[in-house]
Amino acid sequence: MSRRARWEIRGFFIAWLIFLFFRAKDPFGFLVLNTFLGYIPIELSFHIGKQRPRSGWLFWPLVLIWLLFYPNAPYLLTDLFHLSLLQPYAVSGLLRVTPHLWIYFTYMLTSAVSCAFLGFWSLNYVSHVLTARIAHDNRGVRLLVVLILTFLTSVGVYIGRFLRIHTIYLFLNPEQFIRPLLNMWTSNLWIFVGLMTFIQLFCYWILHIIMANNPSKLNRLND
Repeated sequence: MSRRARWEIRGFFIAWLIFLFFRAKDPFGFLVLNTFLGYIPIELSFHIGKQRPRSGWLFWPLVLIWLLFYPNAPYLLTDLFHLSLLQPYAVSGLLRVTPHLWIYFTYMLTSAVSCAFLGFWSLNYVSHVLTARIAHDNRGVRLLVVLILTFLTSVGVYIGRFLRIHTIYLFLNPEQFIRPLLNMWTSNLWIFVGLMTFIQLFCYWILHIIMANNPSKLNRLND
């Protein structure tokens, strides 16, 4: 991704977060924090490359931090369920045309789409960088890396959505969440993780097709 594109993305998120801070009211105040958390892995991916950081002592911790924050990007897709708080259906069973409903629909969809799809770009990009570093761009290894990352991400989304554990909490007070993390491995988790992994891989496949047909513009790595 070009330097100009990176700054355009940064500019958009700064402006969007400021807008949400003043416009997103309760019960949708959470959208500011969730959008910010969803942007973090996108920004982190801008600082990862085949030659950046050169030192493995910096590269691997940066990748680990990216992985810890990355689930926050697709997580925003699940925030769309909160639109039910606005009671979108009238007594007749038809969707209401109330401007307030569609304004918040726009807010939530903008955050979800921007974070999720730029997040999928960062997944594609980081997996490419990892494969280049550890396996000389071997396609089989890259596919395995993507599968592992999407699985871990799905688990992360489950932790955030159902255990209500944000990434920041894991840094502030990790001891408090050890028992819930150990007890969460139920059949419901595996079903959710399977479905969420499918959604991610489907979106990744679409992105991969687009990038494969525009390699000069979209598939250029930051060295």
